[in-house]
Amino acid sequence: MCRNIHTLYNFEPSATDDEVRAAALQYVRKISGFTKPSEANRPAFERAVDEIAHLTGHLLDALVTNAPPKDREVVAAKRKALAVQRFGPA
Repeated sequence: MCRNIHTLYNFEPSATDDEVRAAALQYVRKISGFTKPSEANRPAFERAVDEIAHLTGHLLDALVTNAPPKDREVVAAKRKALAVQRFGPA
């Protein structure tokens, strides 16, 4: 759906509220088609971001796994290497 939304579950340390909100913002932007909503649509847009972030937090808290937590730095390095492979060096 959106390449900017990354997995937030099963990381050590766990996802921050800012990361959850950023993912919710990307989701709402994608489904609404707005990068920046008009003043008339801003309340609905912000309410949707808040509600999705809230529900995402509940989801992340409720999920269980036996897998060991992933290391954020290792995953970030893999993403960066993939981007270099895909788009070339910066």
